[in-house]
Amino acid sequence: MSDLNITYTETETKGRYAATQPGKTGEAELTTSKVSQTLIIADHTAVPDSMRGLGVGRALVERLIADARAKGQRIVPLCPFVRAHAQKHRDALADVIQW
Repeated sequence: MSDLNITYTETETKGRYAATQPGKTGEAELTTSKVSQTLIIADHTAVPDSMRGLGVGRALVERLIADARAKGQRIVPLCPFVRAHAQKHRDALADVIQW
């Protein structure tokens, strides 16, 4: 997964992580909504069929979590994929996930 490229773009109210991988068609994404400077909502995660089963979704969630920690933000896991990851790692993510 070292050749996975994740970029982040944002507007005043939204954020978007996009992942591409050489040799794979399509782009995976994880979108967020900004509630405040310290609270964001993980809205949606999508991974194209060409990238499924490679850990791309997990990589996007881990990048979201790392960025939120670095910025002192908390994440509301509205997206079912992000929510499932957060529940699986509930104790380790208690500092960054807001239930």
